[in-house]
Amino acid sequence: MDLAQLYVAAVILAMLGGLIINIARPAWLFSLAALALYFPGFVSSERMFSHAVNPAVLTLVLLLVSSLALEKTRILVWISRHLFSRSQLVTLFKMGGMVAISSAFLNNTAVVASLMSTVRTNRSHPAKRLLIPLSFFAILGGTLTLIGTSTNLIVNSFLVDYGEKGFGFFDFFPVGICILFVAGIAVIISSYWISGSSIPNEISKEYFLEASVEEGSELAGSSLQQSGLSSLTGLSLVEIVRAHDVLSMPDPSEVLQSGDQLIFSGDVTQAKQLANINGLSVFADSTGLLDKHLKEVIVSPNSTLIGRTLKQSSFRAHFDAAVVAVGRNGMRLPASISNLELRAGDKLVLAIGRDFYKRPNIERNFILLDKKALEPQLEKKKELLAFGGFIGVIVLAAFNVVNLLSGLLIYLMGMFAAKVLTPTEVRRRLPLEIWLVISAALAIADVFNQVGAAQLLSTLVRSLLSVDSAQDYVGVYWAFIICYLLTWLITEIVTNNAAAALMFPLAYGIAESLGVSYMPFVMAVAYGASASFISPFGYQTNLMVMNAGHMKFSDFAKVGWLVSLCFSVVALIMIPIVFPFIT
Repeated sequence: MDLAQLYVAAVILAMLGGLIINIARPAWLFSLAALALYFPGFVSSERMFSHAVNPAVLTLVLLLVSSLALEKTRILVWISRHLFSRSQLVTLFKMGGMVAISSAFLNNTAVVASLMSTVRTNRSHPAKRLLIPLSFFAILGGTLTLIGTSTNLIVNSFLVDYGEKGFGFFDFFPVGICILFVAGIAVIISSYWISGSSIPNEISKEYFLEASVEEGSELAGSSLQQSGLSSLTGLSLVEIVRAHDVLSMPDPSEVLQSGDQLIFSGDVTQAKQLANINGLSVFADSTGLLDKHLKEVIVSPNSTLIGRTLKQSSFRAHFDAAVVAVGRNGMRLPASISNLELRAGDKLVLAIGRDFYKRPNIERNFILLDKKALEPQLEKKKELLAFGGFIGVIVLAAFNVVNLLSGLLIYLMGMFAAKVLTPTEVRRRLPLEIWLVISAALAIADVFNQVGAAQLLSTLVRSLLSVDSAQDYVGVYWAFIICYLLTWLITEIVTNNAAAALMFPLAYGIAESLGVSYMPFVMAVAYGASASFISPFGYQTNLMVMNAGHMKFSDFAKVGWLVSLCFSVVALIMIPIVFPFIT
C-alpha cells in the first residue's frame, strides 16, 4: 500500500469507528470524511460537489419530499381501520399484505409511524406481538421496488455515478417477492414467541428525571437519608453528578453538596414531589409546565433535535412543552438531561402547554403515542390528485414513458399549485441528512477508486478465495456471499444507509476484479442493507416500535434470528438466479 492508500484507508476506518460508537450523526461523519479527502487534493471541487446533484440522488430526495403529499391522504388511515380481525393469525396476514404493499411505494418510516399508535392501542390482540411484525413487514415491503427503501435508491445513486445504467422500477420485485413470502411466514411464526403481556396505559417507568440542589439550599450538608431523597415514593436515586464526578447508586449516607445534579429513575408522575422539596430544582419545573398534562412522545428520525441538547434547542419556546423525563431503551443516560444529546427513538415525557398541538413543527420532531391527528384531512379532490398523480408518475416511469426525476418535478409543482404542500412544509421535512450522507459517500467512493484502494481490496479478496477466473463459480459465489454478509453485519451494527454507502465500492470492485457481472454483487449490498432484524438499532422503524412497545433488544433477537436467516437464504439463492454472474 502506498501513502495515499494508507491515508484513505485510515479516514474510512476512522469514519466506520465513529459510526459504530455513535460519536456523531452519520451525516456529519460522512461529510467530515469527505472533507478530509478533499483538502489534500484527492478529489477536485467540481467532482466533489457534482455528486450532490447526481440525478439518482435528486430523484431520491424528490421521492422523499413527494411522500409528504401521500402522508396527507387517507390511505394509511383506511389501512389502520381494516387491519384487525378476531384471529391474530388473520390480522398478521392482513398486516403483512397491507403494510408490505404500502411500503413498496411509500416511505416505510411514515407507514410505521402512521400505524404504530393504532397497533399499540388495539384491544383485540397483544400489541407487542404486532409491533415488531409491523416494522419487519415494512422492511420486507421496501425490498419490492426501487423506491421502497432509501437503501435501494442509494445503491442506484452509486450505479448512476459509476456510469452504469440505473435500476428499473421493478428490478427488485422477483427477488423481493420471494423474500416477502418466505421471511413473511417466519415473521408470523416467530411473533408468537414474543411475550403477550400488555403495554401499560400509564406512562412507562423506564425513564430518568433530573433535579439539582440549588445554591445555598438547606439540603447541602444533609445526607440523602436525612433529606428524604433515598425513600421517595415511586422514585429511586440512581446517580449524583458532581462537577466531573458521577456517583452511581449512592449510599443513603452520602452528603449532598450545592450544585449536585440528581438523576432519578421511576414513576414520572411522581415528579411533583421532587418539586415540592425546598432547595431542590426540578429540570421541568422551571418552565411552569410541570402541573400540565403529561404526554409520551418518541423523537422522530427526521427531528431537528437529534444531536442537540435540550439547552441548545430552546425546547420550551419551540414546542410549548417541557421535558420531564427521558428514556433510552431502559439504559442509563450518559449525561444529565439538560446536557443529553438526543437521538432518534428517544422517548420523552413532556408536560405540554395549551399551544403544543398548534405548533407547526410537532409532526416532524415527534411521533405521538396517541391517535390525535395534527394535520387536517385533505379535501377529496386534493386527495385524489395527490394519490392519483403519484401513482400516475410511478406507472409512467415504470414503463419508461417518462423519466422518474422529471415526473416527480412535475408532480411536486402540481402539489404546490393545488396547495396540497407548502414550501414551509417541504423546508421542514427536506431530507438533508440523507442527501449529505449519499453525496459524501459518493465522493469518498470516488477517491477510494482513484487511489486504487478498491482494486487492492478486490485483489486481496480474490487471492484469499483463490479465484482463478470468472468460470470458478464456487469462488465467485463465496465472494458474493462475503459481500452480502459484510453489508448485513454493518447494517446491524451501524445503520442501513451507512452500510449501503460503505459496501457498494467494495462489492462493485470485487465484481470487476473477478470479471463477472456487477448486478448480483450490488444487489447483495441492497438486500444486505435491508436485512436488519436482529438488532433494533440498524433500522429506524425497528427503533420506533421498540420504544413504543417498551421492548428490549432480546425481543428483537428472539424474533429476528429466524427472519434474518430466511431473508438471507432466499436472497443468496435468488439473486444469482435472477441476476446471473455471467451474462
